[in-house]
Amino acid sequence: MAIVHGKKIKIFSLNSNPILAKEIADYVGIPLSKCNVNRFSDGEVQVNIEETVRGHIVFVVQSTNCPVNENYMELLIMIDALKRASAEQINIIMPYYGYSRQDRKAAPRQPISAKLMADLLQTAGATRLMCLDLHADQIQGFFDIPIDNFLALPILADYFVKEKIEDIVVVAPDHGGTTRARKLAMVLDAPMAIIDKRRPRPNVAEVMNVIGEIENKNCIIIDDMIDTAGTLSIVVKTLKERGAKTVRACCTHALLSGAAIERLNSAPLEQLVVTNTTELTKEKKAINNLVVLSVAQLLGRGILNIIDDKPVSDLFVYNKPENF
Repeated sequence: MAIVHGKKIKIFSLNSNPILAKEIADYVGIPLSKCNVNRFSDGEVQVNIEETVRGHIVFVVQSTNCPVNENYMELLIMIDALKRASAEQINIIMPYYGYSRQDRKAAPRQPISAKLMADLLQTAGATRLMCLDLHADQIQGFFDIPIDNFLALPILADYFVKEKIEDIVVVAPDHGGTTRARKLAMVLDAPMAIIDKRRPRPNVAEVMNVIGEIENKNCIIIDDMIDTAGTLSIVVKTLKERGAKTVRACCTHALLSGAAIERLNSAPLEQLVVTNTTELTKEKKAINNLVVLSVAQLLGRGILNIIDDKPVSDLFVYNKPENF
């Protein structure tokens, strides 16, 4: 039995990101609890929890990136199993929230799939959700249970502060990313620029204008996710064509689907900095100039604060190290 700060705690990992789950458990100071997640011959998910969870505070680590539907079904069935096994609390650590881009009706007769996922998680029996950098903040309002939307910005900012890059301009790849870019620019004491773009169809972007001075500057593009890298490759090319000295990019969620690897390897990127909210394949890890930062300590500290009934708000703030 794992006792943390006087409370019975268990951390389980499903199949989407076991390496991150192990790092989180190591930080908290307990081993991962045992469960088997398999498939029946017809493809149905089978979950077997191999130790008691009665009266325990349980944390389940599962990102819901590709294969999105498989990962969600594993999680929903695991939650149901924990509920029926009398777990005291069922806390879901979902570093990446799948379907987060379907957060509103962008056209007639479209679903709001992010709300549907919230309903499913709550109906299954989740009592809390912990995630990172939701694509849309309003998703928090889809839940009637506590939700902690952690930010990877302190981790990304710390990396670039220690890199000691001069003549920085922080670039928002679209108008929706200006708040995120402004926060990083404030930490780095740098100006910012905004890319004015439009999307004629999903995963296709066209740059209309660059708002801000980027000539002879070291640009850092920041976004919440990189999916097909279509937008990023176009933005990088545009910045270089308009005189940027170097271009770096960073994001929280490296989905890297479709032609992303090819596009990133051919883009004139000085560096690509991502976190491990999604587990990267060997091919993705081999992307040119890739740096992967871990969010395990952030989420581990979140777990400890939650079980101690302490606020997590201090984890949202970046404190620049002395002598930097």
